[in-house]
Amino acid sequence: MEIVYYTLVAAGLYFMSDWVLQRLEARRGAPFKHRHLVYFAIILTLAMLTFGVIRVLMVPSDEYTPPPVAPQNNRSP
Repeated sequence: MEIVYYTLVAAGLYFMSDWVLQRLEARRGAPFKHRHLVYFAIILTLAMLTFGVIRVLMVPSDEYTPPPVAPQNNRSP
């Protein structure tokens, strides 16, 4: 089910990033010279923030159980 959430959010981020870019260009009064780089920076920032929030809010599903972590021996010789 998590993949559905991430996919829907990614589609929303695609359109939201385009909207933000258009608003920035309208406020600036001219298109950016390297528009694709500005778009990439916007979508990357929004994706990192949004996917981090999703990861924190999601309750782990029963389908996936993380592998056990072996205890570490921190004694020095």
